[in-house]
Amino acid sequence: MIYNKEVITILGEKIKLGESKEVTFEVAKLHTSNSVEVPVFVERSKKPGPTVLLTAGIHGDEVNGVEIVRQIIAKGINKPKSGTIICIPVINVFGFINITRDFPDGRDLNRVFPGSLKGSLASRVAHKLIKEVIHEVDFIMDFHTGGAGRFNAPQIRIIKGSKKLDQLAQKFGAPFVLYSKNLNKSFRSTCHKLGKPMLLFEGGKSFHIDNTVTNHGVNGVKRVLHSLGMLSAKFKVSKPKKDCVFIHESKWIRAKYSGMFKATAAINSIVQKDEIIGNITDPYGKFNHFVKADNTGYIINVNELPIVYQGDALFHISKDKI
Repeated sequence: MIYNKEVITILGEKIKLGESKEVTFEVAKLHTSNSVEVPVFVERSKKPGPTVLLTAGIHGDEVNGVEIVRQIIAKGINKPKSGTIICIPVINVFGFINITRDFPDGRDLNRVFPGSLKGSLASRVAHKLIKEVIHEVDFIMDFHTGGAGRFNAPQIRIIKGSKKLDQLAQKFGAPFVLYSKNLNKSFRSTCHKLGKPMLLFEGGKSFHIDNTVTNHGVNGVKRVLHSLGMLSAKFKVSKPKKDCVFIHESKWIRAKYSGMFKATAAINSIVQKDEIIGNITDPYGKFNHFVKADNTGYIINVNELPIVYQGDALFHISKDKI
């Protein structure tokens, strides 16, 4: 692999070694004829190194991921001492403006990759991202949060069987590394097929910025960049407080009844099989169902909604032997 070509082309803009450039990703035009544009920040060192892409906001309501990439830019962490760093803080700007998950066409952007030049609006944006950005990229870190009121413990998601991804996930240093399959037509799946490795970070929940989760994301990026020889010497690299736990198997506990829900088990904690971890009640004081853990494991996701319906996901628990 040839690192740091003399000139790279991002969204039609040629960027030379040592240059910094803010490139425009023109998503579409509104019905008012106004253009909808997303800024893409490209920072290139004069020294050779990989090209790393940081993305967030594929789902417009996942603002915690946007905050992580924003901090990377604001603090100057994206100015590499070697290689190239590209930042796209908000891919789904339509969803971000309206604080909604999907595109105006009702589609989930993360289910239409690699997209199509003649497809739906979401499909066209996916196509442009793949064809005009990803072709120049060597490695990606993509930032997400839990959806529908479910709070994710900070975690990296990767596929099994890649030593390179295992090593990069270890370097990132999130509390958990969860092995999960690439979903069909997702950004991660498409990048994998193109030979572009990705760490997918999950942390927090939609409509919410959590300082602890944000710190995990920012510190993880610094650790990875440092391991690649790209982080400026002015930034300190902290060691994770605990070794990250690799999770090979996990299970969702779902609500057996509809009602008012309250979790009693904390995120990141270890629970024992048959331990009471929450309860579901009715509004009238006539019913109280205790939710118990099906197995011993780590709590890696908790539903924080006060009202749940039968079948709703309540807890995500690891199943690996502790």
